[in-house]
Amino acid sequence: MIKNIIFDWGDTVMRDYPELSGPMFSWPHVELIPFIHEALIELKSKYNLIIATNAGESDTAAMIKALERVDVNGFFSLFYSSKDLGVSKPNPEFFIKVCSSSNIIPTETVMIGNDYNKDIISAKAAGLKTVFFNEKMVKGDFSNADIIIYSMYHLLKSIDQIH
Repeated sequence: MIKNIIFDWGDTVMRDYPELSGPMFSWPHVELIPFIHEALIELKSKYNLIIATNAGESDTAAMIKALERVDVNGFFSLFYSSKDLGVSKPNPEFFIKVCSSSNIIPTETVMIGNDYNKDIISAKAAGLKTVFFNEKMVKGDFSNADIIIYSMYHLLKSIDQIH
């Protein structure tokens, strides 16, 4: 039974603009991925929501400041960054550390991310269920993804399908 959901941050919860430099909270404009706010409202009532990122420019405190700018920080119970964990995706140890630090069981946890190699393959190797957010409609073999979605509009239904 799924109890926990770990979200990637950039291009999964908030739009990443690689042409902008510095931590996201300092950018002139930040925005949520379409339909993520609605999904977070529904998911928060059923699951423990965690956010974990590999963001190169931001540590955990900087990520929280960016999430505050779009008023979604309150949906997440825990926040992790590779800078603070000391390990980065695609190393499965990233997810093992997030789970152990959160006192959660990997098999009761779903990882939602937009980078198949970093988010999905490594989360699956760590024992998590996976939802690949393929907004860019990349073609390929995504056999490590339990579910593939192309819009966050479909996230709620996909989580209900995972066992």
